[in-house]
Amino acid sequence: MEDRCIDQLLTDIIKRNSDSAFKELYYQCYDRFFRIAYYYLQKDEWAQEVVLDVFLNIWNNRAALSDVRNFSNYSFVLIKNAAINFLEKEDKRKTNSLDSIKEPLSCISSPEEEMIDDELFQYYLNAVEELPEKCREIYKLVREDKKSYMQVAELFNISPKTVDAQVQKAVSKLKEKINAFFLDSQ
Repeated sequence: MEDRCIDQLLTDIIKRNSDSAFKELYYQCYDRFFRIAYYYLQKDEWAQEVVLDVFLNIWNNRAALSDVRNFSNYSFVLIKNAAINFLEKEDKRKTNSLDSIKEPLSCISSPEEEMIDDELFQYYLNAVEELPEKCREIYKLVREDKKSYMQVAELFNISPKTVDAQVQKAVSKLKEKINAFFLDSQ
């Protein structure tokens, strides 16, 4: 996309808080942002999460965009830093979860472990049902019925990027619920 067009979209976002200009910026820049994030993260889901966070950051800090002289360079640095921060958090999470294991894992489950597994699965099912209706339907079609984003987009007459955003929203809410389950069970 031409810099002039991006500059015009940024001006509309800054001066008029234009949702439509922001959506157009999203559609015009998403693929480039995703490629940059993927270069650092090497996982689609992580790259999508970082890109959505960067767009959220851009929207929330849109007033500061007036100081940006080169949006291409600015967005590159935002994505690169967000990806690096994501990797650092992921490394800490992996380290912390490994450190919290006190007993060796066994292949044979005790009745208590099976009960906890059943309880966790039921908790997950309840959490899925608590998602907003459209978000839940999209999530189930993608994750449970293994439909592609394109198939779901056609079914709901929305863009694949909207499907992606809904799946990411669902995953985020489900992670929160599952984390709460583990915190409550300790």
